[in-house]
This record gives sequence, C-alpha cells and structure tokens, in this order.
Amino acid sequence: MSDWKERIQEEVAVMRQARDELRVQLRLGAADARDAWARVEKTWEHLEARIKRLGDASHEAAQEVEEATRLLLEEIREGYRKIRDAL
Repeated sequence: MSDWKERIQEEVAVMRQARDELRVQLRLGAADARDAWARVEKTWEHLEARIKRLGDASHEAAQEVEEATRLLLEEIREGYRKIRDAL
C-alpha cells in the first residue's frame, strides 16, 4: 500500500475513534449538537465511499481521490471539533 493510502487509513482510524466518542457524548448533548452530528455523518458516509474507491483507482485518478478525501477528512475534523466545543 502506498504511503498516502496508509496515512489516510491512519487518519480515518483517528476520526473513527473521535466519532465513537462523540456519539456517546451526544446522548447527553443539545439539539444543536445533534443537528451538527447529522451533517457531519453525511460527510462521513461520503468519505467511506471514497476510501472504497481508492483501491480501484488508477494512479492519476487516485491522486484526485486522495485530494478529495483529504478535504473530506478536514471537513469532518472541523465538524467534530465544533460538536465537541458545543458539548
């Protein structure tokens, strides 16, 4: 597996853990946080779909998928930060 794919997998593992922790906290959280969670969850679903496509992508297409995946990771990271701050 290439280095960038490994880095993305590592970042996804960190995000998955943050996601699990936030899901638990949301049970006690405010409605605003739940709404924000729903928005970030949609982005998470897009991220998982992109990761599945990484294995099938050509090198050129993989670079485009990598950049788009990184953008999704950043969007999710920012969404989780906002939810955590709201709790």
